[in-house]
Amino acid sequence: MVDAYEGEVLSDLYKKSRIPEVYNALTLEMKGDYKLVFRMYDAGMAYRFETAIRRDITVMGETIDLDFPHARQAWVPYIRESIHRYQASYESPYTIQSFNEMHADSLIILPLLIENENGSKVVITEADLEDYPGFYLTINEARNGFVAEQAGVPLAETPGGHNNLQSIVTEYADYIARTKGTRTFPWRVLTVAQTDVELLDNDLVFLLASPSRIEDTSWIKPGKVAWDWWNDWNISGVDFEAGINTETYQFYIDFAAEHGIEYVILDEGWSESTNLLNIIPEIDLQAIIDHGKAKGVDIVLWAGWAPLRHQMDEVYAKYSAMGVKGYKIDFMNRDDQPVVNFYYEAARKAAEYEQFVDFHGAYKPTGLHRTYPNVLTYEGVFGLEQVKWTTYTDFPRYDVTAPFIRMLAGPMDYTPGAMNNANRSNWRAVHSNPMSQGTRCHQLAMYVIFESPFSMLADKPTNYMRESASTEFIAALPTVFDETQALDGQLGEFILMARRKDNHWYLGAMTNWDERDLEVDFSFLPEGEFEALIFRDGINANREASDYKREVIKVNRSTKLPISMASGGGWAAIVSPE
Repeated sequence: MVDAYEGEVLSDLYKKSRIPEVYNALTLEMKGDYKLVFRMYDAGMAYRFETAIRRDITVMGETIDLDFPHARQAWVPYIRESIHRYQASYESPYTIQSFNEMHADSLIILPLLIENENGSKVVITEADLEDYPGFYLTINEARNGFVAEQAGVPLAETPGGHNNLQSIVTEYADYIARTKGTRTFPWRVLTVAQTDVELLDNDLVFLLASPSRIEDTSWIKPGKVAWDWWNDWNISGVDFEAGINTETYQFYIDFAAEHGIEYVILDEGWSESTNLLNIIPEIDLQAIIDHGKAKGVDIVLWAGWAPLRHQMDEVYAKYSAMGVKGYKIDFMNRDDQPVVNFYYEAARKAAEYEQFVDFHGAYKPTGLHRTYPNVLTYEGVFGLEQVKWTTYTDFPRYDVTAPFIRMLAGPMDYTPGAMNNANRSNWRAVHSNPMSQGTRCHQLAMYVIFESPFSMLADKPTNYMRESASTEFIAALPTVFDETQALDGQLGEFILMARRKDNHWYLGAMTNWDERDLEVDFSFLPEGEFEALIFRDGINANREASDYKREVIKVNRSTKLPISMASGGGWAAIVSPE
C-alpha cells in the first residue's frame, strides 16, 4: 500500500511551534501477521515493523544491516568508560575515521554520521523507542557498513557504580524483548543531507515519535536553572559556610530571583544516596521550597535512578506535595528493555503529579519529549562537566560537531555557562573551580545554539554576580522557540543559528579553535527596523578568553554584518523591534 501525508505538528516546548510533516509511505504486508512500513521525507527515510499477533511474543533479535558503498569516513562515538558492554554513560567525543580504520570490537552509540564521497551526509538513529531495547552499531566484516547489536533482557542485577546508584546487570537473556504481539516497533531512521546546514534543523525524530499522551501541557514550564554541582557549591562573600545546606540554597534562590532564573536544582547530596525519602539534616527542604516560592523560583531535585525506580510513587507523592516541580534523574547508563520502560514510567507518573524530568546518564533522545512533553531534556552528550576531570579533549571542535549529530536526535543538556574561560594553552582540568575551553562569547552562544528547554547555568552565583552583563544576557534568552533557521555551518568547523520567540530573534555563532570571519545576513527579518544587542569576542580574546565586547547596533532585513570570532570563539545577539 502506498500513501501520502501532508500536515503539521504543533508544540509549545520545541525549537519551533509549527513543524511541517510531509511524507510518502509504503506498507508491505507479510505472511506471519506483520508489516514493514517505510516513510520517505525530504530530510531522510525511516522504516519499522508492525505486528498483529494475538499473544505476547519473545523477540530473539533484530537484523539491521546498513551498507554504504560510497562512504568516505564517519564521525564515530564509541562507547567509553563502560561497566559492561551495554552499560555506559553515552557521553563520547567523535573519532573521525574511514571504515577501514574503525575498531571492530567496539560498540558505536547513536546517532552516527557518515560522509559519502560526494560530500553528502547520512545520520543513523532511531525514534519512538518503547518497550524495546535501543541499538548500537559495529563495523561489519566487509568494512563497507554497519550491523546492529542490542542488549538482552537482564536476568540478574546487583547494586554498583557511582555510590551504588546504578543497577549492574550480571546476567543477560538470549532474547532482547518480551512484549505484546500487537504493536508497532521503533523507527530505524536515516537522515540525509546534501549540505551540513540541513542537519542543524532536522525534525525527523520528533515527527516519528508517538503524539503527546498529556492532554493539558499548560503546567509544563521550560526555563533556566541555577545549578550547584558543576561549581562545587563554591560561593564566597557570605557569612555562612557554603555547601549542601539550607543557607547555600537560599543564596542560590536569591541569585536566581534577582536575575529572572526560573529554577534552582539540588543535585546529588541533598538526601541519602540510596534512599531519596531520607533528607540529610543540613537540608530543610520545605524551608528552601518556601523561600523559592516567595521569590518566584521553583525547586528541582536530583534523583539516582536505582533508588527512584523502587521509591517512585512515594518520592513523587511526597515532594510534589511539598512543591517540587521536577527531577533530574541520573545514572541509568543502560538502554535495555526494562530501562527503556523506566523512562516511560518515570515520565508518565511525573506527569500525574504535574512534574517534569531531565534524564542524565541517558541514552540518546528517541522522541519521548514529544510523547511526554514533561521530558524537557536529556544528557547523552559530552558536556561541560567533562572539563572538570578529563585529559585534554578538543571541546570547541566538539561544540561545533555535536549539534549536527547528537542534537539531531533531540534536546541535549550540555550544561553551559562557564564564566572562567581559557584559551587552548591556558586550559587545564580543575574539579572544584573549573574553566571552559574557548571564549566567553563561545559560552553565551551555546544558549542559542544548543537545544534544551531546561537549560543549566553551570557556574557559581558569585561568578555570575561579578559578570552581570553576561548573566543578564543569558537570563534574557528563552529556551523554547517559535522558529529556527540554520544560517550557516560546517561540521566540526563553525555554526551560525537564528531562532525566533514571538517578535524577538536570537542569534548564536561558534567556531572551533580556528579564528573565523563570517557574514550574518539578516534577510530572515521581517520589514522594519530592529535593534541588535551583540556580544562579540574582544580584541584580546585570543590571549584572555573572557574578553568580550558588548554593543548595540541598528539592523534591518537588508543588513549584512561581518563578524569575527577568536580562536575557540563565539558571537551572540538578541534582535528586537524598535
